[in-house]
Amino acid sequence: MGTPSLSPWAVLMLTLVGLWAPCVLSRQPNFIVILADDVGWGDLGANWAETKETPHLDQLAAEGTRFVDFHSAASTCSPSRASLLTGRLGVRNGVTHNFAISSLGGLPLNETTLAEVLREAGYSTGAIGKWHLGHHGRHHPNSRGFDFYFGIPYSHDMGCTDTPGYNLPPCPPCPRHGTAARVARKDCYTEVALPLFENVTIVQQPVELSSLARRYVEEATRFIQRASDSGRPFFLYLALAHMHVPLTPPLPPAPGRGIYGASLGEMDVLVGRIKEVADSLGRGSTLLWFTGDNGPWAQKCELAGRLGPFVGAWQRQRGGSSAKQTTWEGGHRVPALVYWPGRVPARRTSRALLSVLDIFPTLVALAGAALPPSRSFDGLDVSPVLFGWSDVGHKVLLHPNSGAGGKVGEIEALRLAQYKAFYTTGGAMACDGSTGPAERHQPPLIFNLDRDIQEQEPLDVASREYQAVLPAISRAYAQALQDIAADNVSVADYSQDPAAIPCCNVQHVGCRCHGAHGATWDPHVEKRTPRLCL
Repeated sequence: MGTPSLSPWAVLMLTLVGLWAPCVLSRQPNFIVILADDVGWGDLGANWAETKETPHLDQLAAEGTRFVDFHSAASTCSPSRASLLTGRLGVRNGVTHNFAISSLGGLPLNETTLAEVLREAGYSTGAIGKWHLGHHGRHHPNSRGFDFYFGIPYSHDMGCTDTPGYNLPPCPPCPRHGTAARVARKDCYTEVALPLFENVTIVQQPVELSSLARRYVEEATRFIQRASDSGRPFFLYLALAHMHVPLTPPLPPAPGRGIYGASLGEMDVLVGRIKEVADSLGRGSTLLWFTGDNGPWAQKCELAGRLGPFVGAWQRQRGGSSAKQTTWEGGHRVPALVYWPGRVPARRTSRALLSVLDIFPTLVALAGAALPPSRSFDGLDVSPVLFGWSDVGHKVLLHPNSGAGGKVGEIEALRLAQYKAFYTTGGAMACDGSTGPAERHQPPLIFNLDRDIQEQEPLDVASREYQAVLPAISRAYAQALQDIAADNVSVADYSQDPAAIPCCNVQHVGCRCHGAHGATWDPHVEKRTPRLCL
């Protein structure tokens, strides 16, 4: 939405560094982007002292830079991921809500992904984990710029498994003996097993959730090693199943730790292992960026993450969630760490207003590549902020509705400096089952986050402060909508067809690859025969 303003001193520093930069980045850096699912800002001990399960992430923060005012581009899965990979909000790239298991479409094909830009720049590209941007035909990751893909095509609660893990409500395991054994459950997928892909081949269906984290680490290690052996730089997009339900902690949780804490500890170990692999290539050769796709899923109660101080108190007082799906801080303010030894300062905390949207233009710039033409980007190249030369990010940040009150994808909240304006609130379910009434606000509710991080008390409409900031907010909102309307905007295909559901064997109940009795999976056998024609 524009270029961050810099002080004269910062401009001078950037000019001097610009002369020196070719020596610094004489070789294209490797990139690892780790995207956690439904993770709370308070799920990192570095952010929230009450959290004790993340020693590896806390060490990552100590050895890199922690961003405390960092935001997802939407508050639910598909739109947030589409924005990460395009640098554009859903109102531009067309992805405004989640895709289904039977979706024919996905991220529009005329949108250029980060992987496509980096592959053109000479990178090996790999995606491991959750995709959720379309799996049918040319929407599959292998057709969107990724040389290698290993993972699940959507959220891991969107298909049954033999060991369902912990969810609210609990979901039954996959059926084994025909239609008589099938049990319909609200909010549970009971008919089709969750598939695991390697490129376009289904290698396991249903997925064994208890071993999924380990397999992601193994495949990530192999991909990194292959890329390193080839002499090419690499881009790895690792989209974790953690901390989305169902949770499948590796061992019974220790007393006082709980299911969520045990699962959080497993994610922490996984991230620590990826850091070790990156460091083995030579410290300073790889930038690692850890963040989340949106805030915790409040209606999952004790299986949801920690908001930290971002509780959305105004909404809570009226019922409903102030986390995932909403435009309250708890829905989109996510943890963010960047680690790049020798380049990104260690033990630094940045309060710059940044977004997942910034990953695309920043990595493209660091790779020495160019942004795709004929379109506008909502993200910024924030490499000056990463390097510690500036602490200025977005002047304005837009927050779309992601399934709460209002029309999906529409801009329902806006951040301007320390001020946050809400045009619609309510409509998302809390743990107690309440949703809170969907309310339209004209004039908008405005909070001063410097004084009210809990979003408890909006400014009095009659106050001098409100009257002083409202014109600037209104101008920013109108300018944003005008810019979007004039842009090259895409439209996603959300049509569905049961034939698009990934199924490795339609003759078996639940699409099992080895029949109804669940024979032992042999990866060597599985990988010989493609199970799905895309």
